[in-house]
Amino acid sequence: MTTAEFLPGRGSTIAATLFRFQSLFGLALVLAGAIVFSPAKNGELLFLGGENLFNVVRAISEIGIISVGMTFVILVGGIDLSVGSMVGLAAVGSAVLMAHNGLGVLPTVLIVLAAGLVFGMLQGVTTALFGIQSFIVTLAGLQVARGLARIWSGGQAVPLVYGDGPGRAPVTFSLLGERTFNGLVPIPAIIFAVVAVLAMIFLRTSAFARHVYAVGGNEKAARLSGVNVARVKILVFGLCGLLAALAGIVHAGQGNQGGPNDGIGYELDVIAAVVIGGTALSGGRGSVSGTVAGALLLGVLNNILALNSVDSNVQLLIKGLVIVAAAGLQRLRPTP
Repeated sequence: MTTAEFLPGRGSTIAATLFRFQSLFGLALVLAGAIVFSPAKNGELLFLGGENLFNVVRAISEIGIISVGMTFVILVGGIDLSVGSMVGLAAVGSAVLMAHNGLGVLPTVLIVLAAGLVFGMLQGVTTALFGIQSFIVTLAGLQVARGLARIWSGGQAVPLVYGDGPGRAPVTFSLLGERTFNGLVPIPAIIFAVVAVLAMIFLRTSAFARHVYAVGGNEKAARLSGVNVARVKILVFGLCGLLAALAGIVHAGQGNQGGPNDGIGYELDVIAAVVIGGTALSGGRGSVSGTVAGALLLGVLNNILALNSVDSNVQLLIKGLVIVAAAGLQRLRPTP
């Protein structure tokens, strides 16, 4: 029995609206709590400081970029556990190609993005054509990508020293760690915003997006309707790999290095952001806007807990409870 059966008529409409925008309501609730519990300095709330608010967005920019790609994968009923390892591989690749191989920024970015795209598509091929569950395929991909990163880097972090000459990276790459608009808005936040907006437009306007929802909603029916299910799955996994590689490039630019252990655990925060954003793990229902709200919710939660010096172990506990609550709400969501 669904929630709608308990709330007939207008009540069911209200319930549907609440569940549809659960991520926005959740974000508003967490924002209100952050304001209430924010410590103050010189009579001003630290949380509401302009620099702090942009720090929140900067902190979740990499997770947010990957979450956009993960949304597409989960919409078709899949999962990608390899995204954190791809961040490490992309960060290492960016550092090695510039510092050791002397490549410029554009060739480096194109090579790393292409590697992420191909890696993701290979996982999609394995899932779609061989019928192996994406959980298993990407769990193996997690190990493969991490191993490649360690081999490529020699097991050590590759530092990025900017300037001209051997062993130095182009100065323009360091802009990824800078801020613009009078030193206020972080460049990674702008990249995240552009990726999110483009994905929202794409999901709302493209025929391919309708195929994505169709495959996630009912794969058999989609196939009988003429949708190339294998092609859809391969492309969404490729997109997820591409955006994970982009996040790895941003990570290298922010940290001024590429390490083989970078991105460990990212996949958990990414999946959490998508689930909190209201995307159904069974596929066929969800949105990028919800995912963005979910990522921001996690960012605000991390920030206010840190401002209040909450023990890191307690922070993990609180985040876990939030994720469980979001998943539980999906079980109560009215069927369309």
